[in-house]
Amino acid sequence: MLLSMKGSCIFIGIFLNKQKNIKNCACYRVTSFLVFCSASVKSLNSLKMNKSKSSADSSTQVSATDDGEPPPNDEAKGLLKHGDPAGCREDLGDPQIIKSPSDPKTYRYVVLSNGLRALLISDLSGPGNVSDDSAGEGEEQGEGDSEEDVNVDEVEDGDDQTESDGGEDQETGDVKKKISSVKQVSLSDNPNSVDFNMLVFNALVIRLLYQSAAALCIGVGSFSDPEDLPGLAHFLEHMVFMGSEKYPAENGFDAFLKRHGGSTNASTDCERTLFQFDVQRKHFREALDRWAQFFICPLMIQDAIEREVEAVDSEYQLAKPSDSHRKEMLFGSLAKPKHPMGHFFWGNAQTLKHEPKELNIDTYQRLQDFWKRHYSAHYMTLAVQSKGLIVFFPFSGQAKPDFSQLRDPFDTPAFNKLYRVVPVRKVHALTITWALPPQSKHYRVKPLHYISWLIGHEGTGSILSQLRKRCWALALFGGNSETGFDQNSTYSIFSISITLTDEGFQNFYQVIHMVFQYLKMLQTLGPQQRIYEEIQKIDANEFHYQEQTDPIGFVESICENMQLFPKEDFLTGDQLMFEYEPGVISAALSLMTPEKANLLLLSPQHEGQCPLKEKWFGAQYSVEDIPHEWRDRWTGDFDLNPDLQLPADNKFIATDFTLKTSDCPDTEYPVKIVSNERGCLWFKKDNKFKIPKAYARFNLVSPIIQRCPENLVLFDLLVNVLAHNLAEMAYDADVAQLEYKLIAGEHSLIIRVKGFNHKLPLLLKLIVDYLADFSASPNVFSMFAEQMKKAYFNMLIKPDMLGKDLRLLILEPSRWSLIQKYQALMKGLSVTDLMGFINRLKAELYVEGLVQGNFNSAESKDILQYFIEKLQFKPLTAEAPVHFRVVELPQKQHLCKVRSLNKDDPNSDVTVYYQSGLKNLWEHTMMELLVMHMEEPCFDFLRTKETLGYQVYPTCRNTSGILGFSVTVETQATKFPTDFVETKIEEFLQSFGETLASLSDEAFQAQVSALIKLKECEDPHLGEEVDRNWFEVVTQQYVFDRIQKEIEALKTMKKENLLSWFMDHRQANRRLSVHVVGFGQAEGDQENCSQSCPDPSLTFMPASPLLAEATKITDIHAFTSSLSLFPYHKILK
Repeated sequence: MLLSMKGSCIFIGIFLNKQKNIKNCACYRVTSFLVFCSASVKSLNSLKMNKSKSSADSSTQVSATDDGEPPPNDEAKGLLKHGDPAGCREDLGDPQIIKSPSDPKTYRYVVLSNGLRALLISDLSGPGNVSDDSAGEGEEQGEGDSEEDVNVDEVEDGDDQTESDGGEDQETGDVKKKISSVKQVSLSDNPNSVDFNMLVFNALVIRLLYQSAAALCIGVGSFSDPEDLPGLAHFLEHMVFMGSEKYPAENGFDAFLKRHGGSTNASTDCERTLFQFDVQRKHFREALDRWAQFFICPLMIQDAIEREVEAVDSEYQLAKPSDSHRKEMLFGSLAKPKHPMGHFFWGNAQTLKHEPKELNIDTYQRLQDFWKRHYSAHYMTLAVQSKGLIVFFPFSGQAKPDFSQLRDPFDTPAFNKLYRVVPVRKVHALTITWALPPQSKHYRVKPLHYISWLIGHEGTGSILSQLRKRCWALALFGGNSETGFDQNSTYSIFSISITLTDEGFQNFYQVIHMVFQYLKMLQTLGPQQRIYEEIQKIDANEFHYQEQTDPIGFVESICENMQLFPKEDFLTGDQLMFEYEPGVISAALSLMTPEKANLLLLSPQHEGQCPLKEKWFGAQYSVEDIPHEWRDRWTGDFDLNPDLQLPADNKFIATDFTLKTSDCPDTEYPVKIVSNERGCLWFKKDNKFKIPKAYARFNLVSPIIQRCPENLVLFDLLVNVLAHNLAEMAYDADVAQLEYKLIAGEHSLIIRVKGFNHKLPLLLKLIVDYLADFSASPNVFSMFAEQMKKAYFNMLIKPDMLGKDLRLLILEPSRWSLIQKYQALMKGLSVTDLMGFINRLKAELYVEGLVQGNFNSAESKDILQYFIEKLQFKPLTAEAPVHFRVVELPQKQHLCKVRSLNKDDPNSDVTVYYQSGLKNLWEHTMMELLVMHMEEPCFDFLRTKETLGYQVYPTCRNTSGILGFSVTVETQATKFPTDFVETKIEEFLQSFGETLASLSDEAFQAQVSALIKLKECEDPHLGEEVDRNWFEVVTQQYVFDRIQKEIEALKTMKKENLLSWFMDHRQANRRLSVHVVGFGQAEGDQENCSQSCPDPSLTFMPASPLLAEATKITDIHAFTSSLSLFPYHKILK
């Protein structure tokens, strides 16, 4: 698989200019501010804008014809043309900015005299009224479930993926995690002038369909950390949000956003720091002012610094068990001395608190200095989607840090060696890396994207195809992720990461040799124009018919693009391949030689053989020279491999983009167009988004899946082997933007496909054919059985995954746990068992599907019929449930406390769950409202004030139709025992009850209105509508107008309802606490625990005196067998 270019989405507004006096601020620098007015659009002429060099007045578009034809060849080659100027007006946007014909928005680019560059985005697509400030925006709070998708093809540290397919524990409400992460404007000719102009925006838009959003990218990041304060840039990103002089409340901004349906996020990269937020449009002006004050006059008081260091340290502790982070830190340590690639970007309590105290470093003053020096307007790019606003930022007048002279950071003797690493997870993984000159200047050619397309190909003749045939590898990813770590002003990385099987690990030098053979073939043949133009065509098709996404995702992407590309390519620079220049591609390829490669090999078998330890993340590793046998072979003229070939032409690329006419009446919601004893089909023709794409999802329900843990394991193996069998044939569809996903659901096999409808039926029939003719050789079965053991283990060693598994095992006693699945696999299963299982599975099925998009009903019926005819299954003899039955918890506190299964991980997970019971839609909506009220107070109490951990959040839970809510804290055993954390959660819930009791009617109605507006938000693209409808299908509830019913329910709610609902559940005290306890001093553990642990088994722990009254659960089966069960329940009305 190739590491693809960053995705993008698009939005806008229009700015007006007005002079005004500067607002005073305690900052010593010139401050900035925010003003709004309703000036004429003609005032735009007074702005200092970049004028178009073209005579055309319309926004440039990458265009396709409107008669169902693909984009013309010259545009597919990147020859981007202006649109027809005839019907264009000046207020329709900047004509230089190239956009998609499917993009309904206009764009204005402005440059202020203090250097800040802003893009203002406006959507003209919707009906409405300009003055409708109360128009509801917001992103819908989905209530899909997370199905564990046990994917054994993960590379090193891929997170266990989740899919919204309506399983057992639907979690609703925004998870309140103030996510901060390490990613790894001019008024006069005198930039130092204090006589600043004021810019004022006002929307041209008729009605915005989404949230308003803003993102600010500062062209400074962790590369600028001082040597004596590693992590300072990341720490400052945290600290600026801890109140401002104008708005001093530490969590005031977050509280304001939660009241008005908004969210915020921030991240620190090597050379950039990114901040973004969204909120309902009506409240955007105040939100922007609050947000801007963080950069103008942040408080950063001493007490807050002391506490927020703990949040940064908790974030670091959560990241430490990640193999990908460990590998990254080890790789950075190979850089030349003093090069910023070797910096410790994260920061922790040691670097930001303890060492500064020992060295008499004033962290407070250094934060102030860093902010004054680097948070300057001329480093900033701002992207805004809203009705009207502008903000002015301070200007430091100092030159932006430039690291471009620090080239070749890895041109050292330590680079071209083999590094063996002990991973946290059970995985064999090989990474081959080259450090190339910076490639960002070649963005119009994208040489690394071209190379990664070939390296990561999975079709016939590819590297991965040959490795799979030998049962040496499961997955391969090649390319550059375009993060700051992978691509910056000092170098660009190209890495090839391969997930090896046990046999592949034993033959890893042969694997490396095959990679070098493929690269030599590419170097010998040279760049191929046919392949380049095929990639261009696929990218151009996707760009032309792109679907819109939420504005916060767009502004985040676009403000970063503004740091990287010229104005005309803000929207296309990371999306399209413009120019075929074989010399540029050959230059990059020529550097990817064996003698310039770094080799890194992860395997649990290295334990005890790696005497070295990376300083910050603690990775155990060893380093050795590449054996002379292999070095001599690679430096010589080694033979090419005749089995390795370039990919053939791709038959899955769409060429027909005609919008189909309906063959049945249009409907607001899906309708059932087929229903028989073998299955049913729901259908809705899209006439809203009008793009030549479609979604098809099918749920193959079988009663045998949940009969025993062995069946569940065989089901997981079936899905993984099926994906393996499909991989070579279906990869062309994947790269042609036809996506498919096979999911092992709790009760069913879920098949999902989407993309251009022209070739989508080919892909779906291919999947059904391979399922019908399923086969598995003994070697392939053994390979996946071994990988499945690793996959189960790797899930279990994550405290949050183990905690969820235990909670659901207690609540749903008929389910089988991950540990039981692991144990069943360890007992031994055979390929004969697998083939017997697939035959039983296909014998009795019920197939339920949903088709939406650019299909008609006849085509959709044909798809379901193909399933029935090809699989030849019989109807179910009895209805198969798609839910579990849930225990009714007694009215008391219950505690299940177990040890984490990773002895080298200090992270603990504490979840306190309150069960509600059999409830209706009104009460489910009430619970959503409760959690929305709870999110910000929870964060403020447990994280900001108590500093218990980085991840702190309440959640609305729908467990197989039984409602409840929970509060979760992810903490560290090096700081707090879990029993103490639970007492703090209880303190929070007690204080929250008092807060609710004192809540004013106005505040309550404001929160109700915010939730209503979130639910009223229109779907930005077809996929969101499909997700919502699919949830109703896969859970067999079919309440397609659920959102409307929830809105009506909200309109009837009173403050007394909310308070009594919360207090009743607290008093009923049907409470289940699940603790997964990490290893650390706070839990009485000694330091330097070994990370190795035996095969997973639960170790139950006693409660401390703090939780002496809780009923201890030390035998889950014995506990649940004595409890009554709720009946099957669906929330229908």
